[in-house]
Amino acid sequence: MQTPPEITPANWGMVAALGFVWGATFLFIELALTGITPFWLAAGRIGFACLLTCAVWQWRGGRVFLTDETAWGAMIVSGVLNSAIPFMLLSWGQQTVTSGFAGVSMASVTLIVLPLSHLFVAGERITLRRLIGLMIGFFGVTVLLGGQAFESSGDPLEPLGRLACVGAAACYASSSVLVRRLPPIDPFGLGALALVFGSMLVLPMALIVEGPPPMPETDILLLVAALGLIPTAGANILRILVIRSAGPVFMSLVNYQVPMWSVILGIVMLGEPFKPILLLAMGLILSGMFVSQWGALMRLFGRKPTPSN
Repeated sequence: MQTPPEITPANWGMVAALGFVWGATFLFIELALTGITPFWLAAGRIGFACLLTCAVWQWRGGRVFLTDETAWGAMIVSGVLNSAIPFMLLSWGQQTVTSGFAGVSMASVTLIVLPLSHLFVAGERITLRRLIGLMIGFFGVTVLLGGQAFESSGDPLEPLGRLACVGAAACYASSSVLVRRLPPIDPFGLGALALVFGSMLVLPMALIVEGPPPMPETDILLLVAALGLIPTAGANILRILVIRSAGPVFMSLVNYQVPMWSVILGIVMLGEPFKPILLLAMGLILSGMFVSQWGALMRLFGRKPTPSN
């Protein structure tokens, strides 16, 4: 019987940081879209992140696989599923669905990861406690987003838009499982090549769908650079480190935090109204995270968990 991955305080810190960074990303995207089209925004942030990550990777020696070098196919697929395809699916889908549904679809990554990890990742088994905890967290996200989570936008293409959003969630989940199954690999090499493969798909698609790239104002270019630097390049490396050390199910907890941080930052930075339901939703999300990871928390604090953990 495979033992579950060892989850350290550093893993918890990285997941918390990723939740905050990706929650704040929505604010930057909203501002950037005032001066650039969606596909070119995706292409710009991936392209900038690709150049930066490749430079750091080459500076570190440019290694990829540390032992077995036969997993190139899986690495290419994981890279495309992690950036190019979901970026394009979300860009297209969010034109026809409500933002609430897009948020719920991203939270569903956790529920998709769970059975995939059970089948394909050693030590990542479905337990009743883990399943209950993840369901509590998912319910917390739906409470947070309220009625807009499943209300209709009225667009005739909305069913396809919803399918695109759920497809993006499935891409993220599948990529996490593939990353975990790769042989020993340099995280910077994996992060750089994932962005290379993503850029090779997104850049031509942006050209086909939206024509030649626009020439945004300086402040928009700075926003695109910031999106490439922090939530794309930097967060991509953190994501890989968490998946490789703590597993895809633990990493998927980020998807519950993202809408929570997005709402909180909207209140703090944009002056959006505070609603008391936020406190209930936060309680449910955090409770779900702790219940699902109870065994890891007990090991972290030196207590032996029960077998059901």
